[in-house]
Amino acid sequence: MNLRLFAIRMVVLSTAILGVNYILWRWMDSLNWEAWWIAVPLVMAETYSLLDSLLFGLTMWKFRERDKPAPPPDGLTVDVFITTYNEPLYLVMTTARAAKQIDYPHKTWILDDGNRPELRRMAAAEGIGWITRSEDWANRPRHAKAGNLNNALLSTDGEFMLILDADQIPDPRILHHTLGYFNDPRMALVQTPQVFTNVPPHDPLGSQAPLFYGPIQQGKDGWNAAFFCGSNAIIRREALMQLGVMRYVSEVELSLNKALKTAGKVVAKARRELGPGQERLAAALTTVAVDLQGVKRELREGQGIADVTYRFQRRVDALARELVAHDFAALNAELSSIEGLARTVHTDGSLAVVDNAALDRFSQRDWSPLGAIETVRVLIDSVNAEKDGEAQALMPIATISVTEDMATCMRLHALGWQSAYHHEKLADGLAPEDLDSMLTQRLRWAQGTAQVMFRENPLLQKGLSPTQRIMYLGTMWTYLSGFAAVIYLASPVIFLTLGILPVQALSSEFFVRLLPFLIVNQLLFHVVGRGIKTWRGQQYSLAMFPTWIKSVTSAFGNVFLGRDLDFRVTPKTLQKRTTLPWHLIKPQLIAMAVLVLAVLVGIVRMLAGEADTVGTLVNCLWVAFDLLILSVVIEAVRYPGYEAWLAGNSKKAGSERPAGHKKKEVRP
Repeated sequence: MNLRLFAIRMVVLSTAILGVNYILWRWMDSLNWEAWWIAVPLVMAETYSLLDSLLFGLTMWKFRERDKPAPPPDGLTVDVFITTYNEPLYLVMTTARAAKQIDYPHKTWILDDGNRPELRRMAAAEGIGWITRSEDWANRPRHAKAGNLNNALLSTDGEFMLILDADQIPDPRILHHTLGYFNDPRMALVQTPQVFTNVPPHDPLGSQAPLFYGPIQQGKDGWNAAFFCGSNAIIRREALMQLGVMRYVSEVELSLNKALKTAGKVVAKARRELGPGQERLAAALTTVAVDLQGVKRELREGQGIADVTYRFQRRVDALARELVAHDFAALNAELSSIEGLARTVHTDGSLAVVDNAALDRFSQRDWSPLGAIETVRVLIDSVNAEKDGEAQALMPIATISVTEDMATCMRLHALGWQSAYHHEKLADGLAPEDLDSMLTQRLRWAQGTAQVMFRENPLLQKGLSPTQRIMYLGTMWTYLSGFAAVIYLASPVIFLTLGILPVQALSSEFFVRLLPFLIVNQLLFHVVGRGIKTWRGQQYSLAMFPTWIKSVTSAFGNVFLGRDLDFRVTPKTLQKRTTLPWHLIKPQLIAMAVLVLAVLVGIVRMLAGEADTVGTLVNCLWVAFDLLILSVVIEAVRYPGYEAWLAGNSKKAGSERPAGHKKKEVRP
């Protein structure tokens, strides 16, 4: 164990001990039950924050700094995918030209989801491949970027794929520095950092994520849980295709099991509704019920789904035809005995207008209990057509979320594949240029993560190790912080304006337990980061509370209530504006105004002798900290874009201009 890892573990242990000690005391001895309506939410928010710290500490426990991988062998086949929808052509082609210059032999492809003829011509002129969706995708779910990648997967054949966003210019060495990891036959994915060149040093929009693309991913890597981040990643095709086949089979099995369960209920209900004298129909329904159990048994024995369902369908069809034929025979006999109707009957006793095709049609009519048998047949048959609504049966890249990357990687890990995080900048990207674009991007990330949490909770996924489950949960957990933030903002306001304290008293015991935990918790960031700037990230984790809340509630509505998400592709260019977009931070401005007003009220109440001096001063400091955190959104609204910032800082212009990208254009 190296010295840095030892120091990290010591601080993690200290944070855990001090944090648990504080929270247990808060729950057991400090709650002001007379004001339970704020006391309980506050301690719940504090408990959430402690769990967040513990999850971060566990992530750092196996912090991993990988050695340089071995050189890749010659002869590997690689496809470089550049995903695009509506990005400016100059931007896409800049990335494509850089991708073409990657040292290791490969084929470069532009995956044009916008199907732009001019981009196709530009790509062809420079010997770059161009792929768009086929007609098979018309009027069918497109699944955004995931669908674009899935379409390309079935149109190419490289052993490995380097996936790049349209604005991520790759270093020529990117494949030479990463393909060596795949000498391990169980390595499925290698993720490299995303770093942006059009971001000022003070990072007003919080675009850079040095803590995540560094210690956090390195910590997850120690638990084999470093995950795919959508771009700057190399993936083994074999792993993806295995995932696609396994998911297809498991989804068909799940659908079939649901159909069998429903079919059993349909048959049981039809049997209960039979009256006396219907023994023949009862026997037929019993036959179907027994046959359904036989199907389940054959599937448990491992027999092929297609063979089992085919044989079952044929037996049900024969039974339905037999029932209808019997009814018609009885009807023919009755009609033959009725004067004036005999001419419609053949000499063999059958109706002239009824043939085998007619029997088939009649056997499908919604008669009961024949209707029940037909329902069973349709239910089982529908499983064979489960993918008819999709453009292609295999979807290796997960389509359950608007952020396909995390879900895909979690599924790969569940199948036993390995991942690696390579901590070296091997691509230069472009961050959002304005607050609106940044909020669009963060909302999509958060919504996608919440969708995965609701649809495929990592704690319930088979195949993941216990720590892998926790690592994925830790990432998803962070977006619940918006709800805790509301409590943290409301608590000092309630005390300063109403004098209601959520704790029994601001005693020395309170500060002795709280302050050491807060100090050691910040020390953990310092030891882990080792010079990395984390303050901007901490600011945005609280300041974006409206976005986090919206992401969780909208994802919940999408997953459980069937509501659509307001999905937008993140703009890659500065958006035109005539006025500052203060409306984008309306909730934060309201919160700041309420906090300032609360301080004024609190000071007046203290001077009037109506409020505790210590409590007022402590809560005023709390408000000051909140205002400092929230102030980042003021800076974000006023940010004019990178080129304008450069123009205003001409002394640094020569060293700050993005490498590899043309000057940013302003687009409507």
